[in-house]
Amino acid sequence: MPSFEATAAVLGALLILGALVSGLAERSFLSLTAMFVIAGFIVGNGGLQWIDFRARSGFVTDLAFAALIVILFRDGLEVEGEMLQKAWRLPLRKLVLAMPITAILIALAAHLLFGLTWTESFLVGALLSPTDPVLTSSIVTNPKVPRIMRHSLNLESGLNDGLALPAVLAFAAALSSSSDHFVWWRFVLQDVGLGFLFGIACGWIASILMPQEPLPTIAGMAQGQEPPRSRLRRVLPPFRHAIPPHQKLLYAIGVAFATYGVTVLSPRGNGFIAVFVAAIVLGVRRPDLAPLFERRAAEIVEIVKLGIFLVFGSLLTFDALTREGWSIVAFVAFAFLIARPLAVWVALIGTKTDRVTRLFMGWFGPKGVATMTFSLLILDQPIASGKRIFDLAAFVVMCSIVIHGATDTLGSNWIGRRQERLDRGHEAEEETSRARAPN
Repeated sequence: MPSFEATAAVLGALLILGALVSGLAERSFLSLTAMFVIAGFIVGNGGLQWIDFRARSGFVTDLAFAALIVILFRDGLEVEGEMLQKAWRLPLRKLVLAMPITAILIALAAHLLFGLTWTESFLVGALLSPTDPVLTSSIVTNPKVPRIMRHSLNLESGLNDGLALPAVLAFAAALSSSSDHFVWWRFVLQDVGLGFLFGIACGWIASILMPQEPLPTIAGMAQGQEPPRSRLRRVLPPFRHAIPPHQKLLYAIGVAFATYGVTVLSPRGNGFIAVFVAAIVLGVRRPDLAPLFERRAAEIVEIVKLGIFLVFGSLLTFDALTREGWSIVAFVAFAFLIARPLAVWVALIGTKTDRVTRLFMGWFGPKGVATMTFSLLILDQPIASGKRIFDLAAFVVMCSIVIHGATDTLGSNWIGRRQERLDRGHEAEEETSRARAPN
């Protein structure tokens, strides 16, 4: 059977099956995402070979990029303007301190366990340092998780993918046999700096061009609704008519892909950072867009997410996953249980976070689409150890999808119950204080 027809049949059957067992997946230890990875492994190159994808194919890389763009844009819209002003220190500390510490610790483990050179080891560290916005989305969108944790993990997972890319490309260029006249610090400044600038500019322009809602009616003003005339004086969009909700969704998705394309085409800034920052700017300036996008794009995001993990699972082979023996098991345990938690703990020293908060955010640092996308880029480079590095990253991602996917619902429910107990305790203390206060 031709590849497209086989892929369509398998994907369709898995989506139907996934919908039927979704309730069971929520109550079990295995998430729907993990199920699709395992299913991809069974029907792909490592199993029955019903579907056939090549890691070096442009389709796989383009699909991974498209998934990242859509999910980063969705997560950027979820960032609350109020929290962005009040609670920016925690995600900043994790980006500036925890992410480099994680990369260094993972590089040290890779050097000791696999005998990689230091440059190769730091490339592995750069690949595995970012958290994945796809897998953390179940945490950051869960209202049971405290608001500060959701905000911190959302900002971190949205920005660290783009921040890791310059380091990945810089170490890859150092290992590549065809990289002449590469100045890493100049590349990093251009890549990250232009990513932020293009993101702010594109988000600002998109918020202006998007038609405003019509002014409140006389009846609405009688109920206390204030006409946004001051806002209309500041920002005068070229269109006065409102657009239907489904057109707003098309507009938002168009902004996401256009921002990425414009940023990367010239003069080659970081498109992932630009997409996330543009979504934050657009969401803050047009708060009506975020809930609409969440309601109407949830199915699109879910299909894209499951599709990319199906393809990823099909790329895995049993031989590649077991080639390193028990060393890879020790490497995964170190990355999940020591490197990330220790880095987050150190980064949050001096903040008002308690032990449970640090451990919770330290544990939920999954590896997923971003790591695999960047690893696919390594395969296209003339790097002697590129295939081995890709296999190492693939094993870590597969373990992360299964392990973190199995604990996200349990962890969210547990931290939610804990927060409820704390809130009740605070309310009881306040009532006691008011009762003891003199009249």
